[in-house]
Amino acid sequence: MNVLFQNALKSIPQAVPPIWFMRQAGRYHDHYQALKRDHSFVELCKVPELAAETAMGPIRDFDFDVSIFFSDLLYPLEALGMGLEYSPGPKLGWQLREESDLKRLRPVAEALPHLEFQRAALAATREALPSTKSLLGFVGGPWTLFTYAVSGGHAGDLRDVKERLHLFAPFCEIMVPLLIENIRLQKASGPDAVMIFDTAAGELAPDLYLKHVLPQLARMRDAFPGLLGYYSKMTTPDHLDHPGFGSSSTWAGLGLDHRWNLSGYLKTRSTREANRGFVQGNFDQALLFCESAELERRLDAYLAPFVELSPAERAGWVCGLGHGVLQHTPQANVRRFVERVRETFSK
Repeated sequence: MNVLFQNALKSIPQAVPPIWFMRQAGRYHDHYQALKRDHSFVELCKVPELAAETAMGPIRDFDFDVSIFFSDLLYPLEALGMGLEYSPGPKLGWQLREESDLKRLRPVAEALPHLEFQRAALAATREALPSTKSLLGFVGGPWTLFTYAVSGGHAGDLRDVKERLHLFAPFCEIMVPLLIENIRLQKASGPDAVMIFDTAAGELAPDLYLKHVLPQLARMRDAFPGLLGYYSKMTTPDHLDHPGFGSSSTWAGLGLDHRWNLSGYLKTRSTREANRGFVQGNFDQALLFCESAELERRLDAYLAPFVELSPAERAGWVCGLGHGVLQHTPQANVRRFVERVRETFSK
């Protein structure tokens, strides 16, 4: 386990933050591209040794403190019988459009064996990782999985998904128990935490999010107190900084995108919470395309407010991006980001 990440989980003050990126193993990286020349995406996810090797690439090359096992958040939909292929992007075999479609989904007991490969992939990744690195599992958030089930993705305004909001609760009566069992499978392989990635949740207004999505998240949160982290794109304080979201003792941590003033959020929470868990983020991933001199200026501007915080005020910070690494991101800039953060806070 990585000491820096363990300190972040416990909100222990420290000089240097741990670093991990969402999608740190992916198409921008030579190591991933080399694996993809010989193996399909499905093989990289479902063959445990290949999943471990895929996750290890950015650990070896960029020395991130944390690895996240390599998989895809749509596999629970495949397990429920919706079909899934990658050509090259994901495509489901059918879409959830009417209430009668819910009857086409497999029962949880029949679906769960189709996710057993994730337990094995996590175990293989844990075995391959150095003992000084931490490991994360992950699942998709219920709302994000619902958007894929209905529309096949989460681009645009999600009009067709929102028109079917009445199907979300019955969908969750199947999906949430499956996700809980999926997390239990992953937990058996010893990750430090399991993330819920809910990338479509910010498309909902806060009142709808609190009414419909939060109760489903609470079911998952309460099943694994202190184990789960949560990330959602484009959500606001009105979504997440809310009493119903849960106390610091029930979540392992929270990821915030680059729209948040993360240094300000850390400073504020340091005055009102204890045992807070981590807060991950949130450099704008698009800025990693800047040429080197401009990247240095952007990193200066981003890191300066964190430097002004005391270690106690920034306790729990896990330094990373506002979302995942984008395709074609220059690898040299990823490496420089990691170096620069450590240089800045090791002084």
